[in-house]
Amino acid sequence: SKEDIESDGKKSLEAISNEEQTALLKKINLTEPTSKAEEHEKDSKMKAFKKPLSVFKGPLLHISPAEELYFGNTESGEKKTLIVLTNVTKNIVAFKVRTTAPEKYRVKPSNSSCDPGASVDIVVSPHGGLTVSAQDRFLIMAAEMEQSSGTGPAELTQFWKEVPRNKVMEHRLRCHIVETSKPTTLTLKDNAFNISDKTSADIYLQLNRLLESNRKLEDQVQRCIWFQQLMLSLTVILLAFVASFFYLLYS
Repeated sequence: SKEDIESDGKKSLEAISNEEQTALLKKINLTEPTSKAEEHEKDSKMKAFKKPLSVFKGPLLHISPAEELYFGNTESGEKKTLIVLTNVTKNIVAFKVRTTAPEKYRVKPSNSSCDPGASVDIVVSPHGGLTVSAQDRFLIMAAEMEQSSGTGPAELTQFWKEVPRNKVMEHRLRCHIVETSKPTTLTLKDNAFNISDKTSADIYLQLNRLLESNRKLEDQVQRCIWFQQLMLSLTVILLAFVASFFYLLYS
């Protein structure tokens, strides 16, 4: 009948819709862990760079850290550091980052722009095999751009050629190498080695003193033997002289 056909059609539609809903839920459940894993990976990457705490508040940019870039040493492995620029103006601010040792460092981005109220993270990392020096310096240059100006590489290059010197904000940063403390086990081993080295040195010194004293005693013994031999020879000569004297006297 017509009613049976309509009821069968409704049931089939409901079954299809239920199957689609189940498939959609499965897709959502499958994509959620992936998206969570991606977010976790991004968070871990961002946490790899510790946000600097000190801030230099300039007229165009707030720069963090304020004075020093902290680099880990070779043993720690954490050699990258972060510069955070925050635009505090109502216009776009162009910036450049220069260093006294460009062959040592990779700076990304080194020549770009920052939108009003936005922040830019600049990653500074030494090239492989090169060591960070406390004498190295970084210079951050910033200048406010007009709203109609473009921010492409060509526009930025032309902007820096034309911008007046008195419109440029400059701020310098020093480099600081963070020394990592040795583990306690290594410290104890080093102390043990130092103690053993000191003990060996003391024993060697005492041995040298004993050898020197022994040599002096041998010299004294040799002198005593020589003196005894001399006295014995003189005694023999004297006895021979006395004997010859009495022999001549009574003959």
